[in-house]
Amino acid sequence: MSVLNPEFIYFDLDDTLLNHKKAEQNGLADVHQHFDVFNSISLKSLIDTYHHINKGLWEEYGRGEIDRHILHRRRFEETFIQLDIDPDLYEEAGRVYMSYYRNHWEWIDGAKEAYDAIASKYRTGIITNGFAETQWMKIEQFGFKETTSQIVISEEVGVMKPHQKIFDHSTEIAGVPRDKILYVGDSITSDVKGGLKAGWKVAWYISNPNEFEATLPDLCFDDFEVLKEALGVRDVF
Repeated sequence: MSVLNPEFIYFDLDDTLLNHKKAEQNGLADVHQHFDVFNSISLKSLIDTYHHINKGLWEEYGRGEIDRHILHRRRFEETFIQLDIDPDLYEEAGRVYMSYYRNHWEWIDGAKEAYDAIASKYRTGIITNGFAETQWMKIEQFGFKETTSQIVISEEVGVMKPHQKIFDHSTEIAGVPRDKILYVGDSITSDVKGGLKAGWKVAWYISNPNEFEATLPDLCFDDFEVLKEALGVRDVF
């Protein structure tokens, strides 16, 4: 029996079901190997610099201060400038990165079995921040179109989580009361606080939350077996 008792379950995609961080790091490792200009620059320097710059640019994008084309250009251009590499390589680097990044997409450990079991019992949906064409490729590659009834991508809605517009839209298309929706995600800001503000129940995928943050969601888990147990489901064979 479910202790959460939702009528509809939305999942975040990146770093909840799919391992975006690992794919990103592996894609950057491929970029590092692809370009000779990195012979004297460590992979760690590339990853750390890119992550710092990319995080700031996504925050600007989320506030509506830049568009996606500027984000795509600046994340490698500014990384290369900071690493003292010819910034004119940014366009090629962006293409190379995206081609490699796609090759490294994979499920988070335990997520596929849990998702399949949950989707066999509950109506499910996906809510994801990101660029539509990339997120749709993931959705199609991993079969979410066949197993979910609603797919919500931030670029198509016009705002990113945790903006309430995306949660209000998702509530409307789910067709159930707000307090009957469960959101499963990994981000304290985008997923946990956004979902709670929308009046949803929230299951937070997190290792070692601090004492205060652990009290915010309805469930904290770092093993998908815990989520399955809370929802009263078993693996589908």
